[in-house]
Amino acid sequence: MAACSVEELLAKAEQEEAEKLKTISVQKELDLDFDVGNLLACDKNRIESKDFKEQNKEDFLRSLARDNTQLLINEIWKVPTERVEEAIVAKLPEPTTRLPREKPPPKPKPPTKWEQFAKLKGIQKKKKTNLVWDETRVAKNEFNRLKNVARSQKIKTPGVGLLPRAKQSKDELSKAVSVAKTSTASVGRFQDRLPKEKPPKNAGKRRKFEPLIGDFSSEKHKQLELLKVMDSKRPKLDITKAVNKQMREEDREEAASRKKGGKGGAARRPKGKGAKGKGGKAGGGKRRGKPGKR
Repeated sequence: MAACSVEELLAKAEQEEAEKLKTISVQKELDLDFDVGNLLACDKNRIESKDFKEQNKEDFLRSLARDNTQLLINEIWKVPTERVEEAIVAKLPEPTTRLPREKPPPKPKPPTKWEQFAKLKGIQKKKKTNLVWDETRVAKNEFNRLKNVARSQKIKTPGVGLLPRAKQSKDELSKAVSVAKTSTASVGRFQDRLPKEKPPKNAGKRRKFEPLIGDFSSEKHKQLELLKVMDSKRPKLDITKAVNKQMREEDREEAASRKKGGKGGAARRPKGKGAKGKGGKAGGGKRRGKPGKR
């Protein structure tokens, strides 16, 4: 009796376990319509009202949903799969069922004034063509570059075109070599020299600039001298200029006083030889020299 009861309990447990772990194969009278892209399955099979009434509604609906979901999962595993970070992922195809929008479609924008004008006049948009390599322009730019190099080297160039020469002198060849070397972006700084090549003549002097790093004592001294001149209240006095200015003022005052004395003494001057005196002309005394030549 006890053994029989144990067997019944084991059979019941196996049945419950089988109900929990149902098979993945589901049989339907009509095949479902699948849209794997939207994860959608449409079941067109008829539901028997008798079965729906006799069974528990919740259990019936749960069982129906489980079977249809199982069929949808089976379809998903038929599409290609790949592994992403230790997980197998299915590549879903494009959806075939058009689902309704969440929001209404946007309204078309009204045309602008320019679009209305272009439509009225029949103006159409034209795409700009891509830039084309112009050999003539390149040759013209190269010719202008050579003319600039020749002008910087003070070489006479013909008005139109370049005149080739069969023979060139040694100086002309050396000058052509130096021009070709200095026509680079680095102005010939990194160009190699021949073993016995002499430095080019009339290369010009390069301007020397103060270093940007290192000792700034000379620059500091120049700046301090400039500040002293700007901050000084009294300007620097040029002694020679000041003396010459003072002498000119004295000569101007003396000439003005002599002119006044000559006009007033003409009526009171007595007749005779003693009017002029030993000094000669009225207002005797030696005349000073020109300012600045004492």
